[in-house]
Amino acid sequence: MKINDEITSKIEKMANTGCSIVRVDGFVIFVNDGCPDDIARIKVTKVNKNYAIGEIIEIITPSKYRVKPFCPMQKVCGACQFQHIDYDYQLKIKKQITEETIKSISGLDIPIFDTIKSPEIQHYRHKIQYPVSETKNSHRIIAGYYKPKSHELVNIKYCPIQPEICDEIIDFIRQEAQRYNISGYKEKTHAGLLRHILIRNSTINNENLVVLVINENKISNNINQLAQAIYDKFPDVCGVCVNFNTRRTNVILGNTTKLVVGKDYIIEKILDKNFKIGAKTFFQVNPKSAENIFNYVKNYIAENFNKPIVLDAYAGITSFGICISDICEKVVSVEENKDSCELAKEVVKDNNISNVEINNMDAAEFFAKEKREFDVVILDPPRKGCSTESLDEAYKLSKNSIIYVSCNPATLARDLKYLNNKGCEIVSIQPFDMFCHTYHIENVAIIRKK
Repeated sequence: MKINDEITSKIEKMANTGCSIVRVDGFVIFVNDGCPDDIARIKVTKVNKNYAIGEIIEIITPSKYRVKPFCPMQKVCGACQFQHIDYDYQLKIKKQITEETIKSISGLDIPIFDTIKSPEIQHYRHKIQYPVSETKNSHRIIAGYYKPKSHELVNIKYCPIQPEICDEIIDFIRQEAQRYNISGYKEKTHAGLLRHILIRNSTINNENLVVLVINENKISNNINQLAQAIYDKFPDVCGVCVNFNTRRTNVILGNTTKLVVGKDYIIEKILDKNFKIGAKTFFQVNPKSAENIFNYVKNYIAENFNKPIVLDAYAGITSFGICISDICEKVVSVEENKDSCELAKEVVKDNNISNVEINNMDAAEFFAKEKREFDVVILDPPRKGCSTESLDEAYKLSKNSIIYVSCNPATLARDLKYLNNKGCEIVSIQPFDMFCHTYHIENVAIIRKK
């Protein structure tokens, strides 16, 4: 096989990267925009030792699972890799990806349930982060997402996976930035003022917190005027903040955020608890799907324990601990981000909760120092998963169960294998669709010490 070869073949399945897979005489070709059971003509664009990459030239016979994307920018934007696939079939694909990843990495046969669908499959994304730049000649402000595998920004004026008010706010910022002589950021030269627009939108009252990320260390008069204009234009904007990020980095937010007008948080509700969500608060982008996860964890604990003592690790704003607090004797949370811990203390106070203890500390350090034992340990680490040291300590601190919440099947599989080798039983895995129309999957694994 060589570059520019053309083949006609059936799309076999989806990979855990969002690509589809074709096999020719056992050799794998990864193809974008494919759907299982498509028969397609494919052009080879790259050949490596173990696999090739191709592009679809023509769909000869479309799969019965192929649908028309509801977003006209789907192919150009690249953020919704599965939008051309029937939603119910997407759920089956995500279960299949979880099964194959867990089996290939861990070697374990673990019961994996059907994926629980998101209550909303459009307008579900309530945290929006748009990079900002400007056109080369006219210096017109653009904001949107990058094309797949590139740093070419697509100017997106309508995105059906986020609330419509967010489109309106971002379009207003584009126009007003020109009026106030605010330049867009240019990544190559590290020049330009406005780097990102971040919006946190509340599902319960449609309030919006707007954050302008700038390439400066102070708020200039024109940024101040833009912030006020946004606040005055939209009754549903509860506050506008400025975040300072002058580093050459892909990290969106800098360390310091300053409120310009209004308030610096929105209120979100999960189960029956109210949460304050700020600019830098870690909180699930799909709150209604997150509620399914919290409910699943809470039901498992309620059905298997009577007033347990629970450790909530990598806790963020202690959302798990707060949601389960009314069925627990005590919840102990640990989170290294100071701002999240301060917000968690406010949330605990606002909800009149008295049995949650919040520790601002690195999880591994906390595990190593902690002497108490817990009926249940909840682990909700970032995509990189847990260190072996953290898993050792979580195993030691748990008297009975570990609940592992993961956004990455590969690191979940690695960590489950490690815990199994220590003597744990991996009871089950429940996938949830948190990020509809993408290849991302949220999983909850139930683990018991033997």
